[in-house]
Amino acid sequence: MDFAFSIARLPRIEFGPGTLKKTAGIATGFGKHILIVTGARSFLDSPHWADLQAELRKMGARWQLLQVGGEPSPELVDQAVQQYKAQDIDVVLGIGGGSALDAAKAIAGLLRPGNSVLDHLEGVGPELPYRGPGTPFIAVPTTAGTGSEATKNAVLSTRGSHGFKKSFRDDKLVAEYAIVDPDLLASCPPAILAANGMDAFTQLLESYVSSRANPFTDALALSGLEAARDSLLPWYEGTADAGACRSRMAYAALLSGITLAQVGLGSVHGLASPLGAFFPIPHGAVCGTLVAAATRVNIEAMRAREPGNIALKKYADIGRLLSRQTLADDAAITALIETLEDWTRRLQLPRLSAYGINPGDFERIAANSRGSSMKTNPIALTDGEISRILAERI
Repeated sequence: MDFAFSIARLPRIEFGPGTLKKTAGIATGFGKHILIVTGARSFLDSPHWADLQAELRKMGARWQLLQVGGEPSPELVDQAVQQYKAQDIDVVLGIGGGSALDAAKAIAGLLRPGNSVLDHLEGVGPELPYRGPGTPFIAVPTTAGTGSEATKNAVLSTRGSHGFKKSFRDDKLVAEYAIVDPDLLASCPPAILAANGMDAFTQLLESYVSSRANPFTDALALSGLEAARDSLLPWYEGTADAGACRSRMAYAALLSGITLAQVGLGSVHGLASPLGAFFPIPHGAVCGTLVAAATRVNIEAMRAREPGNIALKKYADIGRLLSRQTLADDAAITALIETLEDWTRRLQLPRLSAYGINPGDFERIAANSRGSSMKTNPIALTDGEISRILAERI
């Protein structure tokens, strides 16, 4: 094992039930004028919002509120930057799921420079270097899925036949603080819980077998995978203590953000980019519905072309972890695929056809799947192999 590796910047992390209470004090440490970016309604309709406002008032803070419904677009970010750049915002506080956090992250990065996010968006505009400075950003996730609280990239999308889903990415965008309070997950409905949980699980699995994986990220990924194993299905099916499950899934999601930010992902997330851009399919649903098929195709491709690939052994490691059995590698890989297929059924993850995707779309999807995530897949897949992944979930 190669113990030479580099770890990029991470936020300071406050983790645990009740940590939302620390938010007002942490935010006002950067200044009294706050831009709060949150989702459409769920957090604002919860008692947590009233509690946070009371704490902010005690601290003498004033704030602007921006609600983000759905996945953020470059236009939304640019409009917010133009609206707030002259208002001397001291800190941006993002509270919500991955969409709200990504929007907040991008806005925080551009409030001071004041230019368009399209200047920096990968594969879209001129891809100019981001110079900053950014406005301090605090991330408070209310779902256990994307791990955006720990990453340097803000994912923005334009949906439609010519759509895209791309990242504004820079170390300067990393949150100053990630405040992870599992109590905020209590109102998550089952379908969202399943999709977000499988997003976090897939990020952990893909980063563990990434071509750039290292001992540091491997240790975190395995810890997160164990937490997801012990909590995702029991939480969804109501067979275990909900509070303990929420804490473990919040932990798994946080670790998934750390590992993906350091070593990248794989074919599932490579496909999530064009699927999410061209069709109205939520990101978590893509991950959950494709991970078993993508894992099988990766394994078959490596057995055929790269039988010495270390990722085969690592897939076996995950199979042993998930099945809780001491198995030989081949049996462990079989157990891994069977477990992923079982989870897909039990979490009632929808097929691609439910979102209007059909075989005639495969060529276009495959052609647009070769972004940064696909580059760290453990083996380079052919267009035919990518189409096989899609065909299994039509």
